[in-house]
Amino acid sequence: MNLNHLGWNQFFEKNFKGYHEQGYFPGRIAVEHKHIYNVYTESGELQAEVSGKFHYQALKKADFPAVGDWVVLKTRPNEQKAIIHELLPRKSKFSRKVAGLRSDEQIVAANIETVFLLNSLNNDFNVRRIERYLTLIWESGAKPVIVLNKADLCNDLEDKLLEVEAIAFGIPVHVVSCKDGRGLEELNQYLKKGETIAFLGSSGVGKSTLINLILGNNKQKTGAVRNDHKGKHTTTHRELILVPGGALVIDTPGMREIQLRDSEQGSNKTFKDIESLASQCKFNDCLHETEPGCAVKEAIEKGVITKERLKSYRKLQREIAYQEFRQKQKADSIEKEKWRDISRYAKQLRKKL
Repeated sequence: MNLNHLGWNQFFEKNFKGYHEQGYFPGRIAVEHKHIYNVYTESGELQAEVSGKFHYQALKKADFPAVGDWVVLKTRPNEQKAIIHELLPRKSKFSRKVAGLRSDEQIVAANIETVFLLNSLNNDFNVRRIERYLTLIWESGAKPVIVLNKADLCNDLEDKLLEVEAIAFGIPVHVVSCKDGRGLEELNQYLKKGETIAFLGSSGVGKSTLINLILGNNKQKTGAVRNDHKGKHTTTHRELILVPGGALVIDTPGMREIQLRDSEQGSNKTFKDIESLASQCKFNDCLHETEPGCAVKEAIEKGVITKERLKSYRKLQREIAYQEFRQKQKADSIEKEKWRDISRYAKQLRKKL
């Protein structure tokens, strides 16, 4: 395998400098199975696991390799296996808060250039969900591309397209149908050699079907949508897949719960219309409710933005503020525990003296 075809570039070459002389070589994570990894390398695909030192030094889940990561490897003698000794810095990462009450970060995909955000044009169409995904994508450092699938099932395409374009702000929007092939050729412009594209979206939007069409085979398992138009999970794990033309794609399981984490910058980009209007309000601390001289309220009255969009913006802002509070609490707790350990160790030393 050619490293450049796998997405290797000057950014990773710079961070890998010095490892070659020590007998290490680079590899890219293709699949993760509970800390056992399939890794693409110049000499082919290997199975790998992290070293004991790596495991000991990793403080949280996000410190472990994720699909799309570049890692520093050494092979085991006479085996088609390798040990992961280091994780190279990520150029970009798509992450979210883990489901549930914990505030831990879950890396969905790393080192991606473009994210195809798929949404169905059937009864599962949801602009507010698109806003949430866009917030995470902008935060990742990758470029979003909105793909509206199942055009063959849509009777009000123009109305839905206008709804999406009203929140897209320069983001490419493509209408496709995996069933009849409509619009699929337009996506080829993103499938460049060495470029990595992640496919994101809720269950049943057609991510795996679209990937199969791009690959020209049925590698990804697909499933029918339920009668209530809620999708079924057909992808059960993330995987980096080589496209015949030279690009790479990452299929991801559908997300029923889109949890935000560290997403302030992403929110600012997703809702830059509201952010721009808020800067024109008469009062800096305007809540956009009953205050005089509110540019946001005026925009709603004129039909420039909708009440639903403002409500969505406020909801995301509350979630982000809450997660920041939770993370600060966790950081404070870790710091206190560290000093308690130091204090206990100091007492033990004094007793020995």
